[in-house]
Amino acid sequence: MFVLNFYSPIFVDQLRKGRKTATIRLGDKGSKYRKGEVVLVTVGFQHSPREKIFEAVIDAVDVKPARDLSPRDIEHDNPEFRRIEETLHFLEQIYGRPVGRDDLVTVVRFSPISDRPSEISERLRPETPAQN
Repeated sequence: MFVLNFYSPIFVDQLRKGRKTATIRLGDKGSKYRKGEVVLVTVGFQHSPREKIFEAVIDAVDVKPARDLSPRDIEHDNPEFRRIEETLHFLEQIYGRPVGRDDLVTVVRFSPISDRPSEISERLRPETPAQN
């Protein structure tokens, strides 16, 4: 199983509440992550303990120049951001180098796996008998 790790602890709450449902990674990661794969989503620094948040299925993997990031891509990666410039600045902080609009990025969209998602439970619940 692959790991989708996030370094910043600020993402823990966003991940748990379902506000963060994608990650934007610098470079072409299309061969690393594939649609339909199950990954372990964790938070922590390299060579340090990491916190398991949940298992997830990868819904989509899109490689594109940073200039082609949509507002939806940006919001799903970080709900606090709205503009490409904010995302590029954040990537520069993570990767420790300048990141421009022509750099390739990979958008990995994912959905948490739960034992029994509430929407499925609702659909499986027997209909309430009619009262006479």
